[in-house]
Parts: sequence; C-alpha cells; structure tokens
Amino acid sequence: MPLHDPDHAQDANPLRAEQTHLAESRSALTAMRADVEALDISDVTGNWVNAKILAAEIDNRIKALADLSHTPLFFGRLDYLHAPGVEQAEGAEGEQFYIGRRHVHDAHGDPMVIDWRAPVSQPFYRASRVEPMDVRLRRRFGYTGGELTAYEDEHLTDPAEASTSSKLLQTEIERPRVGPMRDIVATIQPEQDEIVRAGIGGTVCVQGAPGTGKTAVGLHRVAYLLYAHRERLARTGTLVIGPNKSFLQYIEQVLPALGELQVKQATVDDLVAHVTVRGTDPAERARIKGDARMAEVLRRAVRSGIRMPKEPIVVVRGSRRWRVPAYELEELVRELMERDIRYGAAHEALPQRIAHNILVRMEESGEAPDDRVQDAVARNPAVKAAVKGVWPKADPAKTVLRLLSDAEFLAECAEGILTPEEQATLLWEKPPRSLASAKWSPADTVLIDETLDLVQRTHSLGHVVLDEAQDLSPMQYRAVGRRCSTGSATVLGDIAQGTTPWATASWEEALTHLGKPGAPVEELTRGFRVPRGVIAYASLLLPTIAPGLAPATSVRESPGDLVIRRTSAEELDAAVLAACHDALGHEGSIGLIAADDRIAPLAAALESAGLPYLAPGEETSAQARLTLVPATLAKGLEYDYVVLDEPAAIVTGEPDERTGLRRLYVALTRAVSGLAVLHAKPLPEELAAGPA
Repeated sequence: MPLHDPDHAQDANPLRAEQTHLAESRSALTAMRADVEALDISDVTGNWVNAKILAAEIDNRIKALADLSHTPLFFGRLDYLHAPGVEQAEGAEGEQFYIGRRHVHDAHGDPMVIDWRAPVSQPFYRASRVEPMDVRLRRRFGYTGGELTAYEDEHLTDPAEASTSSKLLQTEIERPRVGPMRDIVATIQPEQDEIVRAGIGGTVCVQGAPGTGKTAVGLHRVAYLLYAHRERLARTGTLVIGPNKSFLQYIEQVLPALGELQVKQATVDDLVAHVTVRGTDPAERARIKGDARMAEVLRRAVRSGIRMPKEPIVVVRGSRRWRVPAYELEELVRELMERDIRYGAAHEALPQRIAHNILVRMEESGEAPDDRVQDAVARNPAVKAAVKGVWPKADPAKTVLRLLSDAEFLAECAEGILTPEEQATLLWEKPPRSLASAKWSPADTVLIDETLDLVQRTHSLGHVVLDEAQDLSPMQYRAVGRRCSTGSATVLGDIAQGTTPWATASWEEALTHLGKPGAPVEELTRGFRVPRGVIAYASLLLPTIAPGLAPATSVRESPGDLVIRRTSAEELDAAVLAACHDALGHEGSIGLIAADDRIAPLAAALESAGLPYLAPGEETSAQARLTLVPATLAKGLEYDYVVLDEPAAIVTGEPDERTGLRRLYVALTRAVSGLAVLHAKPLPEELAAGPA
C-alpha cells in the first residue's frame, strides 16, 4: 500500500482535509471538556457526601477529556461499503468513521472520532482482504510530534490492489522507546484483538514470548472491559497486578492515555501486606511456604481451636432457666464444621443457633418470643462463654506465628501432608517472643492472607489482570484468585521466563491454583518488539529452559543490531562503558543490565565516567536516557538498546543453572533495536552456536 505524504503534490489536498478534521476534532474535544467544567452541581445533590462523590466523578471526566498534544486523537479511518446495521439502497455510500483513543462528538452530538473499543471500530483491527467485514477502505495516519503528516490507504475490496505490509504500522512498532510504556492502540493485531475483546464472563490466560505484546494486551483488555461493562466494573472494581514497583511505574501511563483513570495497580506483596516484612527466607523454606499443601495445614491450624462441649448451657431469663444439653451443643458444632463455612462466620452463627434452640423450648412451653428475644439470648453471658470455649475467635497472624514456632503444633497440623524434614525447614530457628518482634518474610504474609480468608471472606473484584504470572507460587496464585473469586481474570506470562524456585511448570496447574481451572490458554508467538536477530539468539536457550515452547518469530523488518564481544576481566568495565557511549549515540532509551552483585561496581564506573543513569522505573529524559538495571528487576521492561554485562554472572547468581539461564533469557530479550553482549567469562554452551 502506498504511503502518502506532503512531498507528493497530488496527495496534498486529501492530507489537508484530514488535518482539518483533526483540528476540528480537537476543537470539539475542547468544547466537550468546557461543557463538563461549566456544570453547576451546587443544588443537584441532597447532602455533602453525594456532592463530593459527584464532584470527584466530574473531575475524573474532565481529566479523561484532556487533549494530549503529542498523542494522536485518531489514528485510523474506516470507510464502510454500507452503513453498519442499516439496510441501504443499492449504490448508496456507507458511513465513514475515524478511529481514536476516545469518543469525540460535535455540538450536534454527531461523532467525529469513534472510540477504538466500540463495535464499529473492530474491523480496523480484524478486517482483511479475505474477510473485509464490509470495509471498503482502511486508512492509517502517520504523526510527527502530534501533527498529522502522512496517511496510508488499504482498499480491502479492490482485487487490483497488491497486498503489501503497512509502512506506517512498521514505523509505529519500531518507534524508539523513550519514557514509560506506551499504549499499542494503533497497532493491535488481529490475534491480540481477539484476546482484548474476549467477554468478561471467563478468564483468559496468555502465554506470550518476549515482545509479543502480552502486557499491552492485558492493559488494553482492561480498557475494553471498562468500556463494555462500565457499570458492572464500577461496582466490583478492577486491579492490575505486576511483579514489582518498577514494572508498575513503567506501565502506569497506559490506561490514563486511554482515558481510564480508576484502575488500581499493585504487587502481590501489596495485596497481602497484613504485617510488616522484615525478614527473608532461604529458597527451600520459601518454596515450602508457597506450596499448595500449606492451605490444608493452615486450615487445620485454624480449626485446631474447636473443642466439643462437655457441659450444658443454662440461660436464666427472669424466673425461668433454659438448659441446652452438651450433646445438642455438640450437634450444632458438628453441623457447622460439616458445612465448612468460614471460621469467623461460624463463630458468629453459633450463638444464634444456640439461641434458636432455646427459643424453640420457649415456644414449646407456651411463650411467644420474637427475634429480639433471640438476639438477647445470643448475647447472654452463658452463651458467649460457651461459644468462647468451643469455637474461640482466631487471629490469623497469631495462628501462623504459632505454626512456625511450635514444633508440636506444626506436627499436629502437618501430619500426612509435610514430611518431618519439611516441617523442620519451616520452623524458625529463634521463635519470636511476640507478634511485634516477629521478622515476617514475604512468604509468611501469603500464609497470613490464606489464614485470614479461612476466617473471613476476601473481597472479590470484577476483573484482575495478573502479569508475569509464571513466577508466582501456588499459594500466591490462591491469594490472587481470592481477589477474583466471583469475577474474571486475564493471566499473562511466559513459562520460559520463570525465574523463581517455585515458578509454575504449566498454565493448567497455575490456573487450578488460581481457582480458574479449564480457562483457555492463548499463545502469542509473533514478536513486535524484539528484533529478529536478537530473539533468534535468545531462543537458543529455549530447548534447555522450556523444551515445550515454540520460539517467537519477529515481524520486524530490521534484524536489529547484535554485538557479542569478549574481553578480559580487567577491561570488562571499560568495554561496557564504551558500549553505553555507542548506544547513547542512537535515539531512544538504553538499559545496562547486569547481575545484581555487579550493579555497585558498574554504578561507580558510570559515575567516574560522568554518565548519568536512572534506576528501573524512573522516566527517561533528554538528560538521562541510560538506566542501570539489576537482572532481577529486568522482567517486563524494555529499552531501545541494551548493554548486557557478563551473562555468566547472571546465570551463577541464581540458585540453579536452569533458573539462571531463564534469568539470562529475560535479560537478552529486553532490547527493541539493538543488543550488545560484553563478557569476560565463557558464555553458556547453549549460546555457543550464536554469532561469534
């Protein structure tokens, strides 16, 4: 398809017409914002609470209507053969729609830009010559600094037009990555769009190789669901879960750019932050704590406090004494145990059950008690004392503390579940004297969260996006699953990038732990970010780290720059600095990725050389485009050029070689345009077949 720009005289008039429509659309958006700003809500609500809520909604609406000068208001146009959904006379022309990030209408309410999520916009992503979806022409627009400078037409129903790849689409995909992650709303591919527009009723799992856009797909799916089911999700809520704070900072601008301001973001650690984390676990102890078997151990621990009653209850009301025998109390307790309702709910229900038993006796004796009497009996000191003895309250943190401190209690709860060796590994070497002195680890907080849910139900959201999911333990999956037990989820990840000792072996297993067994697994293998040469080099590791996965194929026309250079140990730092200088000669962001224990010496070298650098998640600028990235924080991030320091150190920095090679695979696939690998030690043998 030909690319039209101002250098072609015959294209000037159509381009000017499109530029005029852009200017008019921006004016219409400004007017829409002004209309909202002019709303007078002083006498609309009946109280100050509703007034504040309405004012906040209006403020969010104003923010959503902001005109971002460097963000194209629309990026495409669809010319239909017929008006969608309308019968037309033969020969009548179909409608024309401009597709953009948000809806814009004129003073009469007629649309000037259609939201990319609207049904009428779907053919922009899915129409093809084989399946034109009633589209006569698809037009893409090219922008420079927010100004419309070119367009490209594809006549889907014209057999005479040759089918060629889109230059504008390729240019957008390969545009330098400066600053935080951008939306991909202008470049969504058909296989990605199918996932984005999947219904809210079911969970979707996306296995995606590096650069296939799985994170962007998950974020755009949230934006689509908020458009299609706004009222429902406004009640139930949405959440994006990422692996770390750096990752969340990197993606935090995507949804606001699409006009969605209310989606919360968190890490798994944020979700389970019931206590202050001050300790760490060795890998084996953390693995056991993250094992799904711990759920039953905790369930036993919570219920260990239940005691069968030995004495009857005698309730005195006025001159009458009402007696409930011990065997009837035991029947009530066993019934609640068999129903397996949450421990806290049963604790609240038991006094009401006892009170009901007494009310039956009152009625049999000729009295006519009502609900107020039942409530009074349930609060009677004798009833409260009996409940405290047979079904006492449970404190989740204290329960976990006892489990990890008391060998006999742990053995009782873990019998037949954990081996004696595993139990010994779980126990704290020096048990804390109190909750306040406990040095909780991240894995402990997940156990407390599980225990809390055994006591009281965790609030469920309408939809959760879980990114980099391959690194979660079974117990972490359960923690996330509780947050969407009555909702749906989008699970994103790559088995080959699992770098924790408990990384999931299969998505089927992970989805079962999440509470969404049988959810479909979609695989993305077409790469849009990583250059061909780079992804091919990194894929040499796949037979070792993920034998069942097919390598990604890159759609990028440029193979990318790939440099692999060996140097001496004494000259390694200097070679790394030289590679950073070379990368800074190009446009875009630069990531210097190294093993965690190499970060400090490299930081000192950069400072001595006068090279400013950022920490992961910090926004790049004209003054600082180089980010120093520990290998353990590289997952999910991307840079135009990556300088990779000493791959062998990244491999040996992990507990085992396979995990180390997976960490290296992550580091190798962060590059968008070029990769320079500097090493003094021999490369892993899997990469021996790569470029010399």
